[in-house]
Amino acid sequence: MSTHPPARPYRAYSAIYFRASPTFNAWVKLTAADVQALRSEPEYQGQHIYFHLNHPIRFVCVVGVIVAIDDINLRYTVLTIDDGSGATVEVKIVRTPPIKHRPVETSSNTTIENVNIISQSGVFEIMVDNHQLDIGTVIKSKCTISMFRGIKQLELKRVWVVTTTNEEAQAWAEAAAFKQEVLSTPWHVSTAEGENIKKSIWKEKIKAKDYDRKYKEYEIKKEKQKQAREAYWAQREVKLERRRRKEEPMMNAGALI
Repeated sequence: MSTHPPARPYRAYSAIYFRASPTFNAWVKLTAADVQALRSEPEYQGQHIYFHLNHPIRFVCVVGVIVAIDDINLRYTVLTIDDGSGATVEVKIVRTPPIKHRPVETSSNTTIENVNIISQSGVFEIMVDNHQLDIGTVIKSKCTISMFRGIKQLELKRVWVVTTTNEEAQAWAEAAAFKQEVLSTPWHVSTAEGENIKKSIWKEKIKAKDYDRKYKEYEIKKEKQKQAREAYWAQREVKLERRRRKEEPMMNAGALI
């Protein structure tokens, strides 16, 4: 019996080609079930890169209704989102620690500009712009992906409250269209495109080396200028000291008159 895993019906491209992917630098519209079904690969462990077929995905956009709000601690608050896809997904809000006597007050105590959490005795509210999030609120969230206890979890980066059923339906339609038009078939890089990517990477490496060379030259020049200044001031101090020694006997002689 063969122990080899079955061959996949698509090519797994190396990371140098990811820049050409339609998903790598995009907010990929997915359902909660799609998020949970994303595949991890051993060589990308810890890089927060996941895969649908051979599509590399780092950023996702999910629209759904809040079915649970958990105030975990002073660092995290978690929203559970249900979009009717048969699965739910947790969206983590990272909170910033309270700072006494802030020199500049901000409207947000989270890492998201338009999200503020009010937590005090008897009061716990999550405000997005002027809307309070509650069970039943529909949100559109843009997030990065991580794992928590073996389950996909999203970290919130941007969020909007969806206020009408038309907006909600449009968002789901866009997700369905993206899945049909992009995600349903494997990503393919043509030979010509692959060569162009390699040339671009080669040019970037040459440019980076040239930058490093010029920066080192600049640092050496700056160090030489610093040494020259120090030598100048040291020499000037020696001359001044000689003058002081030369003038000191005359000054002392004048003082005895």
